[in-house]
Formats: sequence, structure tokens, C-alpha cells
Amino acid sequence: MSFFKKLKDRMLRSSSKIDEGLDAIVGDGGAPAPEYVRDEPVQADTIPEPTEVRLAPEPVAPEPEPVTDDPSPAEVEPAPVVAPMTTLEPSPLEVEPAQEHPKTGLFGRLMGRGNESNVVRRVLDDDMLEQLEELLISTDMGVDTALRVTANMVEGRMGKKLSTDEIKALMAAEITRIMDPVARPMPLYAKKPQVVLVVGVNGSGKTTTIGKLASQFKAAGKTVVIAAGDTFRAAAVEQLQVWGDRAGVPVLTAPEGSDPASLAYDAMEQAHRDGVDLLMIDTAGRLQNRADLMEELTKIVRVIRKKDPDAPHNTLLVLDATTGQNALQQVKVFQELSDVSGLVMTKLDGTAKGGVLVALADKFGLPIHAIGVGEQIDDLAPFDPEDFANALVGRDVK
Repeated sequence: MSFFKKLKDRMLRSSSKIDEGLDAIVGDGGAPAPEYVRDEPVQADTIPEPTEVRLAPEPVAPEPEPVTDDPSPAEVEPAPVVAPMTTLEPSPLEVEPAQEHPKTGLFGRLMGRGNESNVVRRVLDDDMLEQLEELLISTDMGVDTALRVTANMVEGRMGKKLSTDEIKALMAAEITRIMDPVARPMPLYAKKPQVVLVVGVNGSGKTTTIGKLASQFKAAGKTVVIAAGDTFRAAAVEQLQVWGDRAGVPVLTAPEGSDPASLAYDAMEQAHRDGVDLLMIDTAGRLQNRADLMEELTKIVRVIRKKDPDAPHNTLLVLDATTGQNALQQVKVFQELSDVSGLVMTKLDGTAKGGVLVALADKFGLPIHAIGVGEQIDDLAPFDPEDFANALVGRDVK
């Protein structure tokens, strides 16, 4: 299964919300094209022959009997003229029944069973524009981004009739335009070890993301080491060790409750000695409103830079799509504390808030390296803006 197919299938909550919303918007005030309009020319051999109908002859009144005596007008009562009843039933060879053309009702048109001329369209006006804005806001795209997307979509199209599929195409194109500049893979440098610090709030999917990235880099021929910097949670270390075993990547650990900054420094020294290409450092999940935990993160960065002033070379912020607009605040805080260089968005398969990724691209312009739609190793893939846009709006691409 291609990742786009997986993305489209698993982003069903977001795409269904937009799909159903667009059908309702277009159907509210929209109208189908007349049913007698045909899109395809009728072939000559399908036109029925004209029906020939023979008419009954005009009735002829019989001639009156001759009168011998000339009675007075008062004595004569004219006999009624009765036309003979003639029933003319043409033979089957003389009459060809009229050919019936199938009709498609409104329900059939909405389900795509009618001609293209029967597709429901609605005139794009101010009321429809407002409804489109509200629909995008409901996907957590944010007010500013939703207004920008719709404004560019309708430019030069006010007063024109649009169908649901046409609106989807316009919407996907505009979302792609916004996100195309931020779709960049994580850069790889010649320096060894290249240090990748992974940060994020509790439950965002950091540990799983590290395991998937490590496996993919290892498959690409890179040597990778993982440092289990979440020393406060034994389950996190165990989970990372499971992923390390799957990928064939060593995982460096420290006793529970140890200083994570010390572990990061020791891991850098060992990675340097071993000539490792990539050192991925996990960190404890922390809430952006906890000053003490955030200070601990800045300490890790300070200690790492004692060993290498340019480290970390990448700081990946892992975001949970189900948090919606809260992701914007997380980016703002983590960017101030740890100089975030790129984003990874997870759990797009479990939310109707997929539009938040568009808002992040529009507001911060940070590179989006990868997106995740599941728990399996191949459920994390490089971010493709066009595939994402089509999947978000529920657009089928052949």
C-alpha cells in the first residue's frame, strides 16, 4: 500500500469532516443542471425512427332516401346522421414505441450516478465564502490561515457556479501552495556524530518516532545510536529498547532517576569514539507550562554544546495532531528554549484536527520532516504537501 493511500484512508476523520461539510454547503442553495441536457452526443443509429400513425378516414353521411310526397316542413323530422365507428389499430410494423431516456434524480446525482451536467453546483457568493471559512476553522486550521486559504481560493471566481469536487481541487491546491516551502527532509551532515535532539510534550509520540527514524536511517546505510534520555520513566526506556532491537540499533541507558544531561554527554563521547553517523537523544516528555522541566531541557542543550558547540545539529519537535491548536503554543515555547529546527506530526490517523498542520506551516514556516499515521515502522514517512492536501480534503487522485 502506498503511503498516500494509507494517509488518505487513515485521515478519514479530517477528510470526512471536510467532505460532508462541502456537500452540505454546496447543497444549500445549489441546483443541478437540467436533466434534459446531455453531455455526450447521441449516435445516429440510436435515434428511433419516427412513429407512423394512420388516421381514420373522414366519416361520410349516407345519401337521403327520395321523397315521393312533398310534405310540409313541419311534418318532416330530419334523420340523425351517424358516422360509422371505425377503430384503427395499426400493426406493430407500422408503429414503433417511443424510446424512453433514463432519468437521474437528485439523490442519484449526489451519488455520482448522473451525467456530469447533473452535478450539483452553487453560485459562489459571500454567504458561501463564510461557510467555507467556518468549515476550515472547524478542522483547527485557525482563523488567519482559513481566511487566507479561502481568499486565495475564490479570487476571480465570485459569482461562478462550483461543485464539491471543484472546491476540493481549489482547496487542495491552495493548501499545497502554503505547505510546499516547508516540506523538507531532515538534513544530513558530514560531521560525526550528527546529534539529533528529540523534544515534545507528554504523550506526543517521541519515543516511537525515534525508533522509526532510527530504523529508517539504519536501512539507508547510516550507523545510529539512541540515548534514552527519559531517565524518569522506566517504561520509556523499555519501549526504546524494543525499537532498538527491531532496528538493530544500540540504545544507551542510565539508571532510573539519573541526570539526563549527563547521559547525553556520555552518549556523545561514545558516539564520537565509535565514529557513529547519528546520535538520537530522547528526552522526557514535559508540559510547556512547567518551568522546572523546561529548564532541564535547556540544561541538556548547554551540556551537549560543551562537547560540540554546534550541537544539537537537529532539534526535532514531535507534535500530537490530536492536540489541535495547542500545537501552535507548543512550537512557540519549545522554539524559544531549544531552537527547534524541524517538526514531526504524529497521530494524524486519530483526529479531525489535521488542519492544524497547515496553520503551523503558515505561521512558523518551520520545516516539516515527517508525518505519522500509525504505530507500524512504515507508518512514518517524509512529508509530501500535495499528498497531504489531497488526503485532508478527501480528494481522490488517480
